[in-house]
Amino acid sequence: MEQSTKFSRKVFCEGMRDGFPIALGYFAVAFSLGIAARNAGLTPVQGFLASILNNASAGEYAAFTLIAAGATYWEVAVITLIANARYLLMSCALAQRFSPATPFFHRLLIGYDVTDELFGITIARPGYLNPYYTYGAILLAAPAWAIGTALGIIAGNALPLRVVSALSVALYGMFLAIIIPPARKNRIVAALVVISFVLSFACEYLPGISALSGGTRTIILTVAISAAAEMGFALSAFSIMRYLFYPYLLLVSSLVAIFLVRGKKN
Repeated sequence: MEQSTKFSRKVFCEGMRDGFPIALGYFAVAFSLGIAARNAGLTPVQGFLASILNNASAGEYAAFTLIAAGATYWEVAVITLIANARYLLMSCALAQRFSPATPFFHRLLIGYDVTDELFGITIARPGYLNPYYTYGAILLAAPAWAIGTALGIIAGNALPLRVVSALSVALYGMFLAIIIPPARKNRIVAALVVISFVLSFACEYLPGISALSGGTRTIILTVAISAAAEMGFALSAFSIMRYLFYPYLLLVSSLVAIFLVRGKKN
């Protein structure tokens, strides 16, 4: 049980070890992100700062696309918020894994870089979370993302698109390494993994929901599947409603913003 929030060299090195493959995947994906940033007119320094301050692929892609289209600051802010809204759910889950004695500044620093991959390896740790594990992973992952973006702006177009896409396969392999071990140990987890895959695929083609952004679809699926999982673990629906109130509130707000933006365009 990682109940201490004090610095542990062993825990910190474990975070660096687990963050190394994430950093490699980030570097490859950020390279293609750098091409999008270049098309938006960003310099390598600007691309580096954008990625080190906003480590989120979907949000950055959306922002760079809008910047290239000459969108307003308000439009960029709203779309980035919607694309990254799923991280609120991840942060809520992480908050419940901290020891009550964890200082606020540790929570704030970890909240700076909650990504899909870092959330996956952190939430899989047993017991209370030691923040220095996440710091070790962030130490490699965040700079790799930012440096990859800057290099993508400088020389991204020199590489064939197939090469850049092939480099990003490492992220998918890492996700499989995260979900397969717990799925083999627990049938409910295995069933939820399969259901998640099927529903994610279905949402790409279902009328209505397929028109929503990827981030919004992720929020809908996360709330729905999490609720089903809680019920599968013999918890009543009423006992989980207090945990779902704010995610649902964010979901409704995001949907309203989407349709308002579309209404103005039409």
